[in-house]
Amino acid sequence: MNVASARIADVLLPLALGQAYSYAIPEGMDLEVGSFVEVPLGTRQIFGCVWAIRDANQTNMKLKSIMRKCDAEALGDTHRKFIEWLSAYYLEPMGNVLRMVMRVPAALDDPRLQKAWILGDVRPEKLTPQRARVLEISQQGFAMKTSELAEASGVGSSVVKALGALGALKEVGLPPHAKFTQPDLNAGGLTLNADQHKAALVLRQMIATRSHKVTLLDGVTGSGKTEVYFEAMAASLAAGHQVLLLLPEIALTAQFIARVERRFNAEPAQWHSDLKPRERERVWRGVASGEARIVVGARSALFLPWVRLGLIVVDEEHESAYKQDEGVPYHARDMAVLYGTLGKFPVVLSSATPSLESLVNVDRQRYDIVKLKDRHGRRELPETTLIDMTQEKLEAGQWLSHALINDTASTLQAGDQALLFLNRRGFAPLTLCRTCGHRLHCPQCAAAMVEHRFRKQLQCHHCGHVEPVPKACPSCHTEGQLVPVGPGIERLAEEVTRLFPDARVAILSSDLARGQSLRDTLKGVEEGAFNLVLGTQLVAKGHHFPHLTLVGVVDADLALESSDPRAGERTWALLAQVAGRSGRGIKPGRALVQTYLAQHPLMKALVKGDRDAYLEGEKRIREMAGLPPHGRLAGVVISGKDANETQRFARDIALKAPAAEGVQVLGPAPAPIAMVRGRYRFRLLVKASRDVNLQAFLAAWLSDVKPKGSLNLQLDVDPYNFL
Repeated sequence: MNVASARIADVLLPLALGQAYSYAIPEGMDLEVGSFVEVPLGTRQIFGCVWAIRDANQTNMKLKSIMRKCDAEALGDTHRKFIEWLSAYYLEPMGNVLRMVMRVPAALDDPRLQKAWILGDVRPEKLTPQRARVLEISQQGFAMKTSELAEASGVGSSVVKALGALGALKEVGLPPHAKFTQPDLNAGGLTLNADQHKAALVLRQMIATRSHKVTLLDGVTGSGKTEVYFEAMAASLAAGHQVLLLLPEIALTAQFIARVERRFNAEPAQWHSDLKPRERERVWRGVASGEARIVVGARSALFLPWVRLGLIVVDEEHESAYKQDEGVPYHARDMAVLYGTLGKFPVVLSSATPSLESLVNVDRQRYDIVKLKDRHGRRELPETTLIDMTQEKLEAGQWLSHALINDTASTLQAGDQALLFLNRRGFAPLTLCRTCGHRLHCPQCAAAMVEHRFRKQLQCHHCGHVEPVPKACPSCHTEGQLVPVGPGIERLAEEVTRLFPDARVAILSSDLARGQSLRDTLKGVEEGAFNLVLGTQLVAKGHHFPHLTLVGVVDADLALESSDPRAGERTWALLAQVAGRSGRGIKPGRALVQTYLAQHPLMKALVKGDRDAYLEGEKRIREMAGLPPHGRLAGVVISGKDANETQRFARDIALKAPAAEGVQVLGPAPAPIAMVRGRYRFRLLVKASRDVNLQAFLAAWLSDVKPKGSLNLQLDVDPYNFL
């Protein structure tokens, strides 16, 4: 109903909207800025957040009224500023950013007032397929809310409600959420060595002053960085604050969660995409109330409704997984620094292989730095040896060099563990016909289908399309002539099984091990149940395998020779992190690296262990090219269903680019992967000097661009993915 009101609330909605909508505040409703409310929008109701409250100024404006105020705590001033800043930096509508905060709408109300459904006693006479699915899900015994049960069953809410009216489902009240255990700050602290103690003291002093500082904790693999930033977390908790610990791959870190729990004698709240809906509600409300003191989360944990956040730790800060490519394309590391600036609290960035961005910020004295140069317990860093594959004579279908085979055999005979690393999933990255040369490509993408022999499937790793491996070539129809080209982790497993038939092999790849299966395998490796581990990049991130003494890198050059300006930096980080998995126990470790580029500066630096010299060279190359962190980039990807129309639109946009000093607009050109999910893609790249207001340039250029039909424009400020 439209009413006149003495007060008006501007409500930001979690939609692709750049501004708030005005609603009348009903008489007697107690609202504050940041309150969550339910409002009418067209024919539906939607939750939003009050962004401003103002007087109506005696106007005759007729507005719809706010329907009700939600039970959740109001969104704090710092968090609202964070949304506004992030929106302005990435040129995203504020509503899209708010959507990431409001991903758990069920958490906006008191859980004691929520109702759910369990299986009832009545069997409906008319059992449609939709009703059957709902009842089948209900038989699992979990109480589920209407929206959850409908989503799990793939039906509309009306189907669930109708079954409830018939008595086939029974309504129950949901129990209150379990409370979070409060941390014991003195529970599990370990004895620190002299370097760790010195580093921890610096971080504790930073917490004590509560000034906004960013500190890079730069320590070699195995140096005990985690125990050092645990001390910073304890100091912040002692001061009454909440702490956020960001990890790049939260689903892979069960052993890390256990470390946090041992240190603080309390299981931390977790935040990641695999959480069940009720746990997401619990964590969201626990953060909003301040009850959840420690949160370990993936990048999206930044958007939880923090009320007393006093420290953010970004572990493995160099990881590209912190950059989100879909939706709002933000970088969690950079936005963590922004949040600390707005909230006036410290941020710790931790890595054994820091990003060039962070190292250059140290050079510019924007960040402080604390170094840990030695492994904890004085264990030596693994010795790295190159194997020049141009000198190797391998048989067809053989991927391991003789030296790596011999060292692996010796390691297993000594009762130790070996890790063979190949950063490529599946059995083979390409399948072609020996008769006509046809390559099996995805029908929806300009990419080869990857064979997964264990599943007897071909899969596109860009759109997820899956099909069985054909018996005959789709082009010439010749049978028996399709052959795999190149090795994947599954093909390596085939060779390893032949070479080491008695080995206890574990394969760590996201295609083959997930959830509890992955956690069990990691635990088995840690405890020595497996003695030969095959892994993709999943094994490179922070795992502690005390029995591992040999790492063999099967194809070290995979990403090195690419157009990605960060290729060298990423390859260095990956190889150094993988090599650092060895020698973390009592025995020393070593790494063998198979490469066809033995004379490359990166490979030479890897053998010498001279990280700083290599990265100084990378800095100079970037500076001369005007690339980040010495310059700025923005990507503009135009996509559409018709190739010609998409290309014309991209060209038209390029012609509209305003002339500006210090800015180049390159392209358009077909994207490296020119078609994804049936959509053709063209890329423009904006290159600017550091002193250019890139956001202002992009806004002036693109604000009036309106894609029509199937056309779409995606803007990516500070891109990390150049595909």
